Amino acid sequence: MKPLLIVNPHAAGRRAGRRWSETAALVRQALGPFDAVFTAYGGHAEELAADAASSGRELVVAVGGDGTLSDVVNGILGDRPPTVAGVIGSKGRDESRNGPLSDVTVGLIVQGTGGDFRRSLGWGRGLRGSLEALADGRERLVDIGALEYTEADGATRRRYFLNIVSAGMGGLVDRYVAASPPWLGGRLSYYGATLRALLTVPLVTLSCTLALDGETIALDLPSRVVAVCNGAYFGSGMRMAPTAAVDDDRLEVVSIGTRTRTELAVRSRSVYRGRHLRYSSVRHYSCQRIEMRLGGDGVEAGRFPLDVDGEPKGFLPLTARVVPRALRIRG
Repeated sequence: MKPLLIVNPHAAGRRAGRRWSETAALVRQALGPFDAVFTAYGGHAEELAADAASSGRELVVAVGGDGTLSDVVNGILGDRPPTVAGVIGSKGRDESRNGPLSDVTVGLIVQGTGGDFRRSLGWGRGLRGSLEALADGRERLVDIGALEYTEADGATRRRYFLNIVSAGMGGLVDRYVAASPPWLGGRLSYYGATLRALLTVPLVTLSCTLALDGETIALDLPSRVVAVCNGAYFGSGMRMAPTAAVDDDRLEVVSIGTRTRTELAVRSRSVYRGRHLRYSSVRHYSCQRIEMRLGGDGVEAGRFPLDVDGEPKGFLPLTARVVPRALRIRG
């Protein structure tokens, strides 16, 4: 059966849709014949991927950004809803299953504005790097995260994540971008949203419980932005978790708790180089499982929202655990 490409035509400021004919020609040179379907609304990629998995597709390729890829993976794995409890063995590893959660192999053609998971996979840039990885034909197993988070109505939602779940500034940027007028354009919307988030993100205390290799610790983290990381990069190239790897059976937790917003702006520049871990306002931990909730600062959850793989998704509290080598990736 031919590979299926799930194309988000709105990715990269709608450039993915406008340039589809030339992209398709290059894909055909790299992969040969393929089928393609286009998303029409938010969450549509998840539905299309679920249909692809049930119809026996062996290779499903997301064409878009990290959010499109995340939806595709959740669609493929959706009939196996994640639980964060798992079965954790004496070394802290998930022993509830062995091997990938699906026989479907996932590919990615980067057409979004960020492409951060591509960086964590070690691929080259943009379309060329994606096609080289797909044409190579090699497959690898990577970890994913199983996440439980809270919706605005208090309901608990479950989801897989591939790259990074963050709370605080990243979640605010997502929401401010979504609220920006269309005429502003993608780049100006992002810059404006980032500035607004810097001016409004509060300093909170996060109550966390982390488990690693059979040991559990409880701690309070001062934070303006915190990230639970399977991959190393987020925010269009910020190297938030420089020690993270997508196949090391663990998650990295990085929290930036600067006293002032001005200091946060200054420290943000060092994140792009992965040099922020040396500062006293930055905390870093490794875990296989984490529970996180807002402390007693009186800050409402809506002021410290979540970003899940680059998309706005709910609020704290959350629980996350690593699911080792659960996804088969081409490249």
